[in-house]
Amino acid sequence: MTRFPPHPGPPTPLPDLDKHRTSAWLAGADPHPATVHAAWAERGIALLPLGPRFDAIRVPATRVHAAVHSDDLPTVTAFLRDWLAGPVIRDTRSASGPYYVLIAPNSPWNRPEERLTTHTFLGVPRLGHPVSTLTRWVVQPTVPGDLCDPAHLSALLMTAETLRAVEP
Repeated sequence: MTRFPPHPGPPTPLPDLDKHRTSAWLAGADPHPATVHAAWAERGIALLPLGPRFDAIRVPATRVHAAVHSDDLPTVTAFLRDWLAGPVIRDTRSASGPYYVLIAPNSPWNRPEERLTTHTFLGVPRLGHPVSTLTRWVVQPTVPGDLCDPAHLSALLMTAETLRAVEP
């Protein structure tokens, strides 16, 4: 099935109940969820351990932008929301900051992009409006357990490789 991105637009806000349940699910990746909630309240970002609830695939911005054929934030957001149908975080400290695609801990990944898992921490922003200058949600999770299918990410990255091969 071919997936086409919708027209770019602002992200759809999560209903409060889903936002609270999803925040609780994310915070539950840490053995001390109250510490995560406190970090979100104070700084807008918390370091969460990878492995228990989700892993992350670190994808260079150039690869994502090549696949989407744009570096325009609303365009990239709309495309990733439709194509990956799951949560994506972006390191916003620089224009070339990588994207982190959240996937299930035991899902297969056989591509060169780095998989971050157990014994690694990821800066995860608070759900809602961006407040951190370090990182932001590109696509927020919509319900507890909402994660990307790594097969969709793999297909997206192969698209970038194909486009690079055929462009002058």
